[in-house]
Amino acid sequence: MRTRAYKGLVAAITAASAMTLPVISATPASADPDPRVFTHSIQAKFVKRHLEKFQQIANANGGTRASGTPGHEASVTYVADKLRGAGYKVTLQEFVFPFFRELTPSVLKRVSPGGKTYVRNTDFKIMTYSGSGNVTAPVQAVNLVLPPSPTPSAASGCAPSDFAGFTAGNIALLQRGTCNFQVKAELAQAAGASGVIIFNEGQPGTGADDRQALVSGTLNVPTTNIPVVGTTFAVGNELAAAGTTVTLTASTEGDPNRRTRNVLAESRWGDPNKVVMLGSHLDSVTEGPGINDNGSGSAAILETALKAGVLPVKNKLRFAFWGAEELGLLGSEHYVTNLSAQERARIKLYLNFDMIASPNYILGIYDGDDSDKVGAPAGPPGSDKIEKLFESYYESVGQPYVGTDFTGRSDYGPFIEVGIPAGGLFTGAEGIKSAAEAAKFGGQAGAPYDSCYHQACDTIANVNDKALAINTGAIATAAFVYAYSNDLPGGGAPGSNHPGTGGGGLDHDHDHNGVPM
Repeated sequence: MRTRAYKGLVAAITAASAMTLPVISATPASADPDPRVFTHSIQAKFVKRHLEKFQQIANANGGTRASGTPGHEASVTYVADKLRGAGYKVTLQEFVFPFFRELTPSVLKRVSPGGKTYVRNTDFKIMTYSGSGNVTAPVQAVNLVLPPSPTPSAASGCAPSDFAGFTAGNIALLQRGTCNFQVKAELAQAAGASGVIIFNEGQPGTGADDRQALVSGTLNVPTTNIPVVGTTFAVGNELAAAGTTVTLTASTEGDPNRRTRNVLAESRWGDPNKVVMLGSHLDSVTEGPGINDNGSGSAAILETALKAGVLPVKNKLRFAFWGAEELGLLGSEHYVTNLSAQERARIKLYLNFDMIASPNYILGIYDGDDSDKVGAPAGPPGSDKIEKLFESYYESVGQPYVGTDFTGRSDYGPFIEVGIPAGGLFTGAEGIKSAAEAAKFGGQAGAPYDSCYHQACDTIANVNDKALAINTGAIATAAFVYAYSNDLPGGGAPGSNHPGTGGGGLDHDHDHNGVPM
């Protein structure tokens, strides 16, 4: 039965003017509302208004909306208030996480032989959970493989024996490989290092296989009290020269017991044993307002939720706005870890939307069936069906698309780890657009998909309106189709585990992984 609110929605749509979004031409069952009616009710200008609000929040709170800061709390309040007003049952799930931020820009300078200042976030980057310090000292290489072997083989700094003979007070120069960054940094600190430089291993490649690019990673927990940075292979190879002295400066803040919150909202209608879940991370990095990453995904699912609030859906809709994603998917991991087996079984699918409006965009669909045969394997059964739905949407609106590796490096990762089918959209981060992609999607070949990724310039000006509109239409369509579907991708109970996640391209999702194998 169609409710009075639904009929009101239809009337409003009939009278609506321009700026509506494209929609898949699907024919619903006769007893169900038409998905075209719902999707056309979601106007791009309202999605942009949420983005403008996120920008205003960042402007009023030191330029950031990072978890553990007032900017994120204001974002939580805004989203939760909007959802309550639309009739959702809203839960604010609090959790403790290790907070980190860089207080002042880090510095890496070669003092001798010959002075040289390296470029922050190009030649080197502070490791998440690095300690602070200002030190000028000799660089001491630790078990390096130079020139690099044809395939990854380095185990630099992975065993205490690597530091035999290390001179306390020197800066340890380590090479990526075998063990994670935390192990390398902690062993160097235990050996008396005054700082740590971890450079890429040196094998050429693309995406995650490019072991010459800038190392960007995390130490996982704030247990290191000395400055730790990652660099490109070229910088590390240069610093490995005998007699090198550098200045390494970092000023950071770490708090192992900072609190933040996830926002969870459930529809009034729908079968509670058949949950259709959509999510995006609400937090930014500390360096900027995070309007594309990930205000874009948050604004799109928020507007979808607001319009869906009046629908008498068959399946329960649940919307999630995750905290602390930028520090390693911490909000979604907390949520999934605390679900009982029965609660997990009720979630029939999870849709993730992280960076859907990159300025030099591609239209990427998570490769749930591994048809591209790149990187990570296929997702849990049903992930292939989600991919096909998004493919059908793009085809229906005459838009090209590509698959992006199913790495698990955004908030769908914890869901596929417990066997819940997942899918989603992605328009690119720091990866470089190829000539073939530029021919397919337009934009600039040889340039990043988002040149402001994780920077202060990720503002409202960093959003591509066309990509935002197309992908909001895709999100609305998927939400509606699955809200009324009798045949959900995860029709059975999820399995206990999904092996093989992780890996894949650095140009997909975020690179939060501190395990640089």
